[in-house]
Amino acid sequence: MSQFDLLFEPLKINKLTIRNRIVSTAHAEVYATDGGMTTDRYVRYYEEKAKGGCGLCICGGSSVVSIDSPQSWWSSVNLSTDRIIPHFQNLADAVHQHGGKIMIQISHMGRRSRWDGENWPNLMSPSGIREPVHRATCKTIEEEEIWRVIGDFAKAAQRAKAGGLDGVELSAVHQHMIDQFWSPRVNKRTDEWGGSFEKRMRFGIEVLKAVRDAVGPDFVVGMRITGDEFHPDGLSHEDMRQIAAYYDKTGMVDYFGVVGSGCDTHNTLANVIPNMSYPPEPFLHLAAGIKEVVTVPVIHAQNIKDPNQAQRILEAGYVDFVGMTRAHIADPHLIAKIKMNQVDQIRQCVGANYCIDRQYMGLDVLCIQNAATSREYMGLPHIITKTEGPVRNVVVIGGGPGGLEAARVAAERGHKVTLIERASELGGQVTIAAKAPQRDQMAGITRWLAMETERLGVKVMTDTTADMTMIRDLTPDVCILATGGEPFLEQNPEWGAAEGLVVSSWDVLNGMVEPGKNVLVYDAICEFSGMSVSDFLAARGALVELVTGDIKPGVGIGGTTFPTYYRSLYEKAVVMTSDLALEKVYREGEKLVAVLENEYTGQKEERVVDQIVVENGTRPNEELYYALKAESRNKGQIDVEALFDVRPQPVLAQAGSGMILWRLGDCVSQRNVHAAIYDALRLCKDL
Repeated sequence: MSQFDLLFEPLKINKLTIRNRIVSTAHAEVYATDGGMTTDRYVRYYEEKAKGGCGLCICGGSSVVSIDSPQSWWSSVNLSTDRIIPHFQNLADAVHQHGGKIMIQISHMGRRSRWDGENWPNLMSPSGIREPVHRATCKTIEEEEIWRVIGDFAKAAQRAKAGGLDGVELSAVHQHMIDQFWSPRVNKRTDEWGGSFEKRMRFGIEVLKAVRDAVGPDFVVGMRITGDEFHPDGLSHEDMRQIAAYYDKTGMVDYFGVVGSGCDTHNTLANVIPNMSYPPEPFLHLAAGIKEVVTVPVIHAQNIKDPNQAQRILEAGYVDFVGMTRAHIADPHLIAKIKMNQVDQIRQCVGANYCIDRQYMGLDVLCIQNAATSREYMGLPHIITKTEGPVRNVVVIGGGPGGLEAARVAAERGHKVTLIERASELGGQVTIAAKAPQRDQMAGITRWLAMETERLGVKVMTDTTADMTMIRDLTPDVCILATGGEPFLEQNPEWGAAEGLVVSSWDVLNGMVEPGKNVLVYDAICEFSGMSVSDFLAARGALVELVTGDIKPGVGIGGTTFPTYYRSLYEKAVVMTSDLALEKVYREGEKLVAVLENEYTGQKEERVVDQIVVENGTRPNEELYYALKAESRNKGQIDVEALFDVRPQPVLAQAGSGMILWRLGDCVSQRNVHAAIYDALRLCKDL
């Protein structure tokens, strides 16, 4: 513990004492329902972080103060109505009972939203300039509207205080209304609200004055800012130092939260929540630069995943509080585990950005590897308790993420567990994915699961192909099949998979085939695999064309992730082509000819290459399931009503002899890592 002592030093913000230096910073959760209220799911999500030891939670990224700043797209918190006050009281009580503090970020998003939903407002910005990411038009805000929005900030802060929250954070980051006024990129006004430095600062100053007048001197009012917009016509780091110092001198700001990069373009958006392709804490220097010019505490959060990083950052004095937001999504009990000297048991964030990419699709934030996160209200546990029923003999076939999670949870319940994997190492498709550039940290998902199964005494057999005889000899009470799938190259016989004319992305990433020199990658799925194998091939010197019949390569990859692929592929001169389906492959001498067809015109094109890689997803390995099904007492069936309600499977309570058989993950149908882990937890938590 002593090596992390600095993490646990209390520190005050204004008069509010934070019990440690770890913060979960504001993000849009997409959990607020019933018109933007913090209902039970929302409350339980933050209560779990407080229960796990987090010092300060700042909730509600992009929570709106005005009725014309739409909240429905993000399902963000709505502070434009007094309805929110009792909901805040529930939230505050839940966090406070565990010793944590809770604040909320408040904002008017200005142009950074969508107009085509909820109240269908006219979006507003200082000069009516459209934002690239949301592609939404906006009007130039008028002076009467400026003063009305300023008043809305004050009312929203009053509601947060009345609801028992510990403070508010003004969002002046990510090109929301306040920093839209700051930035010469967006603010072209020549009146009292634009032009000179002081005039561009005026809107934010008036908001701060109004909020402080509304809540008094002792209520915490912070401000989250960017350290550098990373646009040649935007705010530089020196500009932001000047702005921070200017606001600090007012004496009305209690802390600054600092992140790197603006995010009003797709490319800069990827910087804001750095995925696994980025180095650790890539924008810490920007936060440190702000700290040099202000007198109040500074919080920084970006790609800080483990306690060693956090301790080093605090020891060096770069900032005062360390934000570990995605780290808490992956494991809300990480602080408690540090205290209990269980650092190796922390389920560490791998930077897959499944959480935030879902948010940018308007979906609820989930963790790729922790299915309990945000499902606390459903009864999904982070801490697995021992069974009070019989100890069962559980056999798991398949050591990918679903099989490993099933083995882990069953072992935590106290059962005797055997896991059988035909490959020489655990990990399944995650191990293949981790061989691609920008994806290596994916291996952390199954590495943690493997460590936990070892700690829990699971008997693991690798290099072993399970068959019916072996399973019968093991006499399982419960047999869980997580045997995955195989590349689906046979869907179109004209591709010539049987004749070896095409290979799969697995073949390339696993080193089963040598990369060609001139390669066509056909991606029918448009998620990670096609772009990953293209990047892999190009990094080894191949000339690569990535072709898809979809609207663009990587269209299924989220907004914080696809830009990093595009950067890499463009840098390696990969040609990206959309709207063409692979119809046929034939050999011509020593070359291969790919026949491509445009769905919209029917026009055909040909490519002459020396290698064709097809990414068409997987088909389930289900032979063993169908062989075992007849002799299982539940005929392999899962009660989906119980599964979806997160209730125990009824067969567990039914008398009878014989094996219970379940299958999960890609051996049922292709989904993703989260789906496999979610099913494993739902099935096994009640074993």
